[in-house]
Amino acid sequence: MRIGIYPGTFDPITNGHIDIINRSVLLFDKVIVAVTTNPSKSPLFSIDERIEMVLSSTKSLSNVEVDSFDDLLVNYALHKNATAIIRGLRATSDFEFEFQMALVNRKLSNELVTVFLMPNEKYTYLNSTIVKEVASFNADVSCFVPEAANKKLLEKFSAKKTKHL
Repeated sequence: MRIGIYPGTFDPITNGHIDIINRSVLLFDKVIVAVTTNPSKSPLFSIDERIEMVLSSTKSLSNVEVDSFDDLLVNYALHKNATAIIRGLRATSDFEFEFQMALVNRKLSNELVTVFLMPNEKYTYLNSTIVKEVASFNADVSCFVPEAANKKLLEKFSAKKTKHL
């Protein structure tokens, strides 16, 4: 069985992430969307909220599993018997960092390959940070994120606005 791991913080999941997941399910027997913590980031949503958003947004895809981890990605992938790590490349600016990580991961385990997928061009400018910033001004971000993420963003930012009143 070909298992691909698509790791990320997904804070929140965007339509660009969904596009990469949809491309991945065509290549792998099973895709594990692995929600992780990142010590260099301060997430808006808890790990449970992020898992819930990913689950809700991928429920129609029968070969997608959603999980979380806080270990070294290579260790997690090997534990899950994965054959590949899936990474999305939006623009050339992503490539250098992702290339370095792929080489480090290959050095740590020759059993895993990194597969780079490009999203539809309409998502190349999109990332979770931009979505959160726009949503923080109560702007409509429903065209950028799945319904579950939009609902959570509305809840989060209306709650923050209420606290400041």
